[in-house]
Amino acid sequence: MSKTKLDKSYNWNELEDHWYQHWLANDYFKGDSNSNKESYSIVIPPPNVTGMLTMGHVLNNTIQDVLIRKARMEGKNVCWIPGTDHASIATETKVVTMLESEGIDLESLSRDEFLSHAWEWKEKYGGIIINQLKKLGCSCDWDRERFTMDAGYSKAVLESFVQLYNKGLIYKGHRLVNWCPVSKSAISDEEVIHKEKNGKLWHFIYPISNSDDCLIVATTRPETMLGDTALAVHPEDNRYKHLIGKTITLPLVGRKIPIIGDDYVDPEFGTGCVKVTPAHDPNDFLIGERHSLEFINIMNEDASMNSNVPNKYQKLSREEARKAVVGDMKNEGRLDKVEDYTNNIGYSERGNVPIESYLSDQWFLKMDSLAKPALELVNSNKINFHPSHWVKTYNHWMKNIKDWCISRQLRWGHQIPVWYLNSDPSQIHVSVEGPDDPDNWTQDNDVLDTWASSWLWPFAVHDWPNSDENLDTFYPTNALVTGPDIIFFWVARMIMAGHEFLNDIPFKDVYFTSILRDETGKKFSKSLGNSPDPFDLFKEYGTDATRFGTMLMAPQGLDVLFSNDRLEIGRNFMNKLWNASRFVQMNLDEEDIITTNLDELSLDLPEK
Repeated sequence: MSKTKLDKSYNWNELEDHWYQHWLANDYFKGDSNSNKESYSIVIPPPNVTGMLTMGHVLNNTIQDVLIRKARMEGKNVCWIPGTDHASIATETKVVTMLESEGIDLESLSRDEFLSHAWEWKEKYGGIIINQLKKLGCSCDWDRERFTMDAGYSKAVLESFVQLYNKGLIYKGHRLVNWCPVSKSAISDEEVIHKEKNGKLWHFIYPISNSDDCLIVATTRPETMLGDTALAVHPEDNRYKHLIGKTITLPLVGRKIPIIGDDYVDPEFGTGCVKVTPAHDPNDFLIGERHSLEFINIMNEDASMNSNVPNKYQKLSREEARKAVVGDMKNEGRLDKVEDYTNNIGYSERGNVPIESYLSDQWFLKMDSLAKPALELVNSNKINFHPSHWVKTYNHWMKNIKDWCISRQLRWGHQIPVWYLNSDPSQIHVSVEGPDDPDNWTQDNDVLDTWASSWLWPFAVHDWPNSDENLDTFYPTNALVTGPDIIFFWVARMIMAGHEFLNDIPFKDVYFTSILRDETGKKFSKSLGNSPDPFDLFKEYGTDATRFGTMLMAPQGLDVLFSNDRLEIGRNFMNKLWNASRFVQMNLDEEDIITTNLDELSLDLPEK
C-alpha cells in the first residue's frame, strides 16, 4: 500500500473546511441529555444578529472552544449551546434604516407590519454570525441553537416577568431615565458612551425676588434653565446661607422659584450656586425629591422644546434653544461671562447623539432583594471569578445597585405582558397568555430591555419554566467566558436570575477575557467599525493561526492592543507543525505508516 503524502505546502483554507465538515457529519459536537457520563456545559454569550464577529468574539469563542474540546477529550458529556440575541435597539435601528432607504413611511406601518419587516431582516441577516462562528471552528452542538425570541424562549421571558410582578418586585414609576432622542426610548447605562467635549460654562444673573440683589449661576446647559424649579446653595456657605428660603424670579420665564440649601452643592464649583432642573438631571432629580420641588419636563421625545416653555422656544431643537436662551440672556443684560469648559457628555451608542435625562413612565425591577444572595454566592466562592480582582468591582456595583428600568419604547422585542382595561385603564391584567376577553383590553406598547431576556440565558435555552432532562443534565453550566465590560449588565444579572428562579448558581467559573483594542486604544466594536474582519484574517493567516495568535496576545484580564504580528507567529507555528509532520512521514518506513482512511475514522472517546 502506498503512502498518503502530505502536500508540501499547508493549505489551511481547504483543510480547515474539510475537517470541520467531517466533524459535523459525524456528530462529534452533540451533547447527550441521557448520558451517564459527567457533564460539562457552556452556553455561548449570544452575539447580536446585527453584524459580523469582531476580534473580541474570536478571542472569547476560542477560549470557550479550548475548554469544550479539553472536556470532550477527557471523556465528559459535553454540551456547548450556541445562539443569538435579538438586541432590541440595535436591530430595530437596522430595520428602520433599511425601511427608510426603501422609501417606506414608518408612521404608516402598524406594529405587526413593522415586526413582519423585522423578522424578514432577522431571517436574512441573522444567520451570518452563526456561519462565522462555524468558520471560526466552534465545536457547538448546533442542533441546540437558540434565539432570544424563539417561541419557547419568549415564554420563559414573559413567565419571569409575571413571577417577579406577583412577588411585588416589578412596578411602574414616573422616573428619570437615560433617553435617546433618536430611538425615542429609554436606554440602559451600557448603551451610553461618554465623550469628552469642549464646551462652555455660562454664568447667568438670576434676580432675587422683591430685591435689587441677584445670584450668579454657572451652567453648561442654558436651555434647561427654562425648566428650573429652584436654586441650590450649600447650607454652610456663608456667602449664601442667609438667602435660603427666599425666591428668585426665573429670567425669560418669570416664574418664582425658591433658594434652597442642599449638601450636594459644591461651594468650589462655579459660583457655588447651582440651578436645579429635577426633570432633566439625575442629581437634580434627587434634590427635587428631597425638597419636594416641582418636576417640569420641557422636552418632547425628540428633545425639542415642548409647551412647558415660553412660546418663542417651543418646537426648537435643544441646540437651537440653547443659542436662543444665551442670546436672550445677553440681550437682557443677564449674561455675566462665558468660560471654556471641558465636559464629559453621555452619548447614545446607537443614535450617536447626546442622551437626555428624561422623565417618563417606565417599568422597574426592584434589585435589593435579588442582589443580596448574588453577592453571597460570589463572596463565598460558590462562583469563582478569574482573575479574582474582578470580585471587588462586582461587590462595589452590587452594593450600590439601583432599581432596573426594564421597559423600552420599541417594537422589536418581548412585549410587556401587561394589559389595561379599555373602560378603566387603572385596572390591569398581568399574565403570559393575556386576558380571556382580549377585545376589552389593550396590551402595554413597551418591550422589555434586551438584558431582561438574556439574563435568563443559561436556563431559558432549555425548556424552563418546565423541568426537562436537558435542564437537569446541563444546568448549572460549568463556565462562562465573557468580557469584564458587561460584568454588571449580564454576569451579575444571570447570577441573580439563577438564584431567583432555580435557587442555584448559573455557572461555577467566570473567565473574564482581555479587551482587545485598536492601535488608538479604542475597544473593538461593531458600531465603531474598528475591528478587522475576522474572515479576512482567516483567509490571510488561517483560522487556527488566528485563534492561536489571538490567544497568544491576550493574557487573562488585561487590555491589549491588537497586532497582526502575533497572527504571523500563529501562522509560522502551524507551518512548523505541518512541516514536522511531513518530515516524520518522509523518514518512516513503508510498514510503519498508518493506512487508515481518516475520512472514515470514528472517534471513540474514553469513558470518564
